[in-house]
Amino acid sequence: MKSSVIKEMTTDELNERLEEEKKQLSKLRMNHTVSPLDNPMVISQSRKTIARIKTELRKRELETK
Repeated sequence: MKSSVIKEMTTDELNERLEEEKKQLSKLRMNHTVSPLDNPMVISQSRKTIARIKTELRKRELETK
């Protein structure tokens, strides 16, 4: 997910998406532990998406203060 898409989302949508991404990341890690994934870079991409969402949420939090 690109930063431009994340910036367009509302704060509530970002919180929901963050929870979904965290669940997906834990599933990916579990599946990778059991049997190797075809593309292990998916885990890295998911972590980066989570970081982007958290960064945008923190930025919005600081702007409101």
